[in-house]
Amino acid sequence: MVTKRSAGTIGYLCEVNSAEKPAIRDLSREELEQFFVEQGAPAFRGRQVHAWLWKKHAHSFAEMSDLPSATRDMLESAFSLNHLSVDLHQKSSDGTVKVRFRLYDGNLVEGVLIPTDTRLTACISSQVGCNLGCKFCATGFMKNKRNLQPYEIYDQVAAINKISLEDFGKPLSNIVYMGMGEPLLNYSNVLRSVEMITSPDGMGMSPKRITVSTAGIAKMIRKLGDDGVKFNLALSLHAPDDAKRSALMPINDSNDLQTLVQALNYFYDKTKGRITFEYILFDGINETEQDAKNLTRLCRQVPGARVNIIEYNPIREADYTRSREEQRERFIQFLEAQKVVAKVRRSRGKDIDAACGQLANK
Repeated sequence: MVTKRSAGTIGYLCEVNSAEKPAIRDLSREELEQFFVEQGAPAFRGRQVHAWLWKKHAHSFAEMSDLPSATRDMLESAFSLNHLSVDLHQKSSDGTVKVRFRLYDGNLVEGVLIPTDTRLTACISSQVGCNLGCKFCATGFMKNKRNLQPYEIYDQVAAINKISLEDFGKPLSNIVYMGMGEPLLNYSNVLRSVEMITSPDGMGMSPKRITVSTAGIAKMIRKLGDDGVKFNLALSLHAPDDAKRSALMPINDSNDLQTLVQALNYFYDKTKGRITFEYILFDGINETEQDAKNLTRLCRQVPGARVNIIEYNPIREADYTRSREEQRERFIQFLEAQKVVAKVRRSRGKDIDAACGQLANK
């Protein structure tokens, strides 16, 4: 089933020329207070506006009903909100919801709401496209057009949370940065978005319910440790030796497995954050007992590392096939016998191209 919602239902699409005005959400609460003082207005107006922008999710200055009309008009002329809008809303037969968002400049990104018996998870994007070129991922075949701003990432969460409340009667329980793009190549904007999602001035969500996934940028993993982040980290591993991983993921040529293991240990030493290896099983490629042994060896090098086994979701750009069920079970049984914590992540939303690796603005 495919349904469309008007932009006004969840998002607000700004005027075409809004990009010529500064984005008001680039300003901190303190900067907003200073702006109002410079205009001869009380500083508390800045706090009011900040609350409308982040906590109340205002989609226009006109909605800021506790501001004088002259103040709202002034803000309208001085700033842009650059809110995204819902371009397409699809619901899978398994309940998964995919949302295509149109950004203020016309670019498109996708987010997914994944419902299970115990969780409601938003999978969100951090870039328009991706330039890492992973061979099995539809997004990797797209051109990377630009990074998303913190508020564009935040707006995806706010919009999907609204859908969660409307469709399931409950707010989001988890957020994963596993949509389009490589989060660690949009480092500062991703961290700012997490800051606002977890802030009492924003959504107030616990950082322990947020996972940022990376294809493996070692120096940025170390920077996460230096910055003392509180969220969880996932590494898209998908092969347990350098030759196989480089064939699947070109980023491995400059960030090999031992370099990544060292970076992950640095991250863990600094943060004690949870680390997960994401591992798609491909038929005839990375599913042998030797692969399981190599994966076990990697897990033992990273404190507390666990494995998410992911079903491969076919894309038209590649000819990989999913591991057979019996082979997958043998692989998992070997890991469990070696005391590796491994969990199968079932594919959701395949019929609407919403499953892992399928996001490509379709």
